[in-house]
Amino acid sequence: MKRFFCFVAMTMMGLPMIAQSEIVQSDSLVMSSLKADPLNEKSTKNYIPVFQYWQEHDIFQHLDLSVTAGSTGIGIDLATPIGQYVQLRAGYEVMPRFTKTMEFDLTIKGQPVRRYDENGNRVETTFDKLKDFLYDFTGYDVEDHADMVGKPTMSNAKVLVDVFPFKNNKHWHFTAGFYWGPSTFAEAENSTETMITLVSTGMYNKMYDKAIAGQPLIDFSKFTDMKNLTIELDDNVIKKFESFGRLGFSVGYYSHDVDGHQKGDRYILEPDDDSMVRVKAQSWAFKPYLGFGYGGRLLKKRDDWKVSFDLGAMFWGGTPDLYTHDGTNLTKDVENINGKVGDYVELFRAFKVYPVLSFRLTKRIF
Repeated sequence: MKRFFCFVAMTMMGLPMIAQSEIVQSDSLVMSSLKADPLNEKSTKNYIPVFQYWQEHDIFQHLDLSVTAGSTGIGIDLATPIGQYVQLRAGYEVMPRFTKTMEFDLTIKGQPVRRYDENGNRVETTFDKLKDFLYDFTGYDVEDHADMVGKPTMSNAKVLVDVFPFKNNKHWHFTAGFYWGPSTFAEAENSTETMITLVSTGMYNKMYDKAIAGQPLIDFSKFTDMKNLTIELDDNVIKKFESFGRLGFSVGYYSHDVDGHQKGDRYILEPDDDSMVRVKAQSWAFKPYLGFGYGGRLLKKRDDWKVSFDLGAMFWGGTPDLYTHDGTNLTKDVENINGKVGDYVELFRAFKVYPVLSFRLTKRIF
């Protein structure tokens, strides 16, 4: 019995020694593996949980909501830090809808329908005679111009990165990123009041084409069973149409050879098949951005309200395109454009990049 208890006692005393031996052996295996892979040793010693790392480096620890207003429109954006000196912003902006009226003068045979003498008195033109004819034929009084109503349609999503380069001054920041939205940022079309003039112009040009082609003015056989029932134009009427020429809107002159037109030819804009006149302004859909800004507290003792100003440039692809409904590019195909339309075209030509000036009011959410 004594031998049994002595055996049990010796066994109990040996268990800790065996365990200690296994631990030492295990540590030896770990150390040997670390020696074989020193990178693993380094990563093990410096391992920090992801959320702890974000917290220590101020990554995604705050969220700011801003209301913006400026040359790109009004909008909102959300911002969060992605480092001690870097902030990520994303948002959406849309240009408020407003309209601007422009005027196209009607021309006949490429010549203005309005002429004045040296005393400023109106001189009768071919159009004045043709106007009476169109009134008798259509019952509508044709104006000598067409009004175009232009409006912006700009809207963009944006992703921007703000960098605060000064360690002890978080007021100044530099920004890079991009805007992304529809390529059409403005458009213009004729006003409702101008529809009568455009419809009458289209009807007259249809008659002119038939007269020049020697076709009957109206062919009743197309919608009746009676054959050869037409209204023919005699030679005197055809010659009159030839002397009048086509109606249209003189915009400018071709700046180079385009689709059968030579440089220097007059560009005449005519209504489309819907008796409409349209112009669309287009740029790149993806527009890189570079700029800088300054911001600070809105309230003296409140860090959760801030205000900032940004100034930069949106790179929208050089000179924008201004396409009419017939496919002519006013900024690249036409020169010496008259009136207010010409002023707006020259304005678009001047802006190779789009200037961005914006005001931002910010509230920290958390």
